[in-house]
Amino acid sequence: MTARYHLASYAASVADALNRLDAGNAPARLKAGDFTLWADSPVEISDRLAWLELPSAMAAPAGHLQQFGREMRDAGYRHIVLLGMGGSSLAPEVIRQTIGSDGAAGYPQMLTLDSTVPAWVAQTAAAIDPARTMFVVSSKSGTTTEPLAFYACFRALVNQALGADAAGGNFVAVTDPDTALAKMARSEGFRHAFINDPDIGGRYSALSCFGLAPAALIGVDLPRLLAPAAEMAKRCLASGPAAENPGALLGAAIGTLARQGRDKLTLLASPGIAGFGLWAEQLLAESCGKNGTGIIPVAAEPALSPDAYGDDRFFVRLRLPTDDNAALDAAVTRLQSAGHPVAILELADAYDLSAEFYRWEYATAIAGHILGIHPFDQPDVQGAKDRTVRALEGYQQAGRLPAPASDDPARLRHLLAASRPGDYLAILAYLPASDELENALADLRRRVMTKRRIATTAGYGPRYLHSTGQLHKGGPNSGIFLQLTGTHHTDIDIPGWPFRFGVLADAQAQGDLQALQDLGRRTVSIRLEDSPAEAVARIAAALD
Repeated sequence: MTARYHLASYAASVADALNRLDAGNAPARLKAGDFTLWADSPVEISDRLAWLELPSAMAAPAGHLQQFGREMRDAGYRHIVLLGMGGSSLAPEVIRQTIGSDGAAGYPQMLTLDSTVPAWVAQTAAAIDPARTMFVVSSKSGTTTEPLAFYACFRALVNQALGADAAGGNFVAVTDPDTALAKMARSEGFRHAFINDPDIGGRYSALSCFGLAPAALIGVDLPRLLAPAAEMAKRCLASGPAAENPGALLGAAIGTLARQGRDKLTLLASPGIAGFGLWAEQLLAESCGKNGTGIIPVAAEPALSPDAYGDDRFFVRLRLPTDDNAALDAAVTRLQSAGHPVAILELADAYDLSAEFYRWEYATAIAGHILGIHPFDQPDVQGAKDRTVRALEGYQQAGRLPAPASDDPARLRHLLAASRPGDYLAILAYLPASDELENALADLRRRVMTKRRIATTAGYGPRYLHSTGQLHKGGPNSGIFLQLTGTHHTDIDIPGWPFRFGVLADAQAQGDLQALQDLGRRTVSIRLEDSPAEAVARIAAALD
């Protein structure tokens, strides 16, 4: 692992920040769990710092997890389906994408389900044999709506395939002690419940059971995965100057540049680690997007020439030397020559992913200190949840949801024409993912960047509610929010629930849109009646 920083005119400011970290003993206080780094109260801080010791604390449990994974391989399971949201699903999905398993050595393949859009649920169900699938129900609180809905759906399918008495053996839980999910795992005969340390916040849980249990089930070498993280933790927790602490250095750069207007942290990742952005989005957005300020993480954005970017960017290059890096390396060189600040973090191989998990968790805690933000709470996410609940209550009384709003695409063109430097476009797609849609969204982002020189983000709903949703409501009022919804041509029951997945997804979209509008955010909601990819392509073309 190597790191190079090219901070241009910001180098002196970052150096001053590192000196202030040293003067205030910030790294030592972080290691000691000193809550006063961020707030006057220990609430949601003192019981959120066990992640600091995870690389060593998980060494022994990793052996048990690895053995469990071998037993499930030998039992003949063909798929693992992870049923989770946010911090309970993003890290294992990134591990799958970066290190992964394609059935080698007999281990099952993993699918992650973190969308209530019926087509996405149906696609997952169609890809598996329920009788030969292990389902991982993952929720820190044990009460998260989406995983419980997924469980109800797939438990019914496994009941049909194996019988109700045997079906529990195809389920494991990952949760905190004494949660409703932990109790359900016992009462409904789950094969196992992995109980996590409760003193770890969801978005800091990558190296806990939430990340490692699914990884073990697809055959990831856990000791090899933990080793780079242990080395990174050793470097971050050692006494010494902050400038020699890789987590403190990245955190000082992120926080300092954000204070000076460079709050769009833009990840430029080698193809083999491109999935890292999924996880980093939640970590940065939910930790630092509050009190009217924050870090806006930008992942998977098309890499363009320097004149497509405003002066609000801080570029971080994640580089795997085994990938084809020629195009991105050339793009980074052009950005440096244009005066943009750039950090280059080079991984030795894919297993260095764990070190980056740790580096970025540590850096986020330091950036929160520099920004004066509490990085372990999420005070603004409840509003969308409350409005979703009200929409569902209305559905149960009236038998229908309010007619979905649909703005004219011209409204998006108007809002973009009036955008200001430092703004960004957030695309919120309550749609089933496909390669065609991904290409259409990338083209839309490219056109906005070229014409308006503003940053762009894109996320699938309701996944993003558990990642960037906090930033959208609690961060700076610099977002233009484009919500895309579609017609559910097929729908799926949630057994025992008073509504189907299509109603749940639509209520979540309506609840989030209402929360954004109540906060005075600039919003456009467009309902797509035909092919999502073709409809997005028309929206993009209309911007010309």
